[in-house]
Amino acid sequence: MNTPAHLLIGAAAFARPAQGRILWAALLGSLLPDLSLYLMAGTSLYVLGIPPSVVFDQLYFSDGWQTVFAIDNSFVLWGGALLVGVWMRWKVWTVGASAGLLHLSMDFLLHAGDGRPQFWPFSNWVFHSPISYWDSTHHALWVAPISAVLCVACYAVLWRRGMPIWAKAFFAVLLMAELWVARQWLLFF
Repeated sequence: MNTPAHLLIGAAAFARPAQGRILWAALLGSLLPDLSLYLMAGTSLYVLGIPPSVVFDQLYFSDGWQTVFAIDNSFVLWGGALLVGVWMRWKVWTVGASAGLLHLSMDFLLHAGDGRPQFWPFSNWVFHSPISYWDSTHHALWVAPISAVLCVACYAVLWRRGMPIWAKAFFAVLLMAELWVARQWLLFF
């Protein structure tokens, strides 16, 4: 699933209220599983000048990158974080960990051929879902519109929770980014 969708869905699911530290925790938890990809791909593409075909066809699947992805996409680590938050009664921590686990769950179901090992440190096994959020040979023509509708609904939920104006604008930009990216997946993949 696209990162803007993760942010919208994670915030709608866990940012109650949709402001302050709770909102920030939901956003951070929704973002962290993808952050390493943005940092590594961005550095490779824009700082090191590595061609996109090398970054996404070779480096993405390299042992080094997959190890990083295994750590930041580990159900084990995120589940442990959730248990700590619940046990210590840290609401902000619990919200962030819950949003991270929701992100991982959606990725688990929607990555066909490009999934990540999500049971680190116990296993490097990767689930290859029959469904993809971007690959039309794995039902993306159905998934992308459903995801877009879900994101619009999440935006409406967040709007009704009385977000501050900056958050309304931020989530509107995320929604537009998600709709644009969904369009790109449908047209080109």
